[in-house]
Amino acid sequence: MEYKFKPRGVCSQSLSFEIEDNKLKNVSFYGGCNGNLKGIATLVEGMPIDQVRDKLSGIKCGYKTTSCPDQLAQALNQILDPKE
Repeated sequence: MEYKFKPRGVCSQSLSFEIEDNKLKNVSFYGGCNGNLKGIATLVEGMPIDQVRDKLSGIKCGYKTTSCPDQLAQALNQILDPKE
């Protein structure tokens, strides 16, 4: 199943990904720092979603209170813990 998420407070305008067997697949960011976001997407490919959340949660970008990796973690939080 493909999930789509609209990041807040960062340069990227949207992100999408799939979860299969509790692992992250086909992560794509649109907008933002192209090379960095492709790198992040490649690094998290096939990782367990809990591990991705733990590693990326709370990362900041410059003066911002969040980052594109943190927004991916927040998107996973919304899927896994919808009450948050």
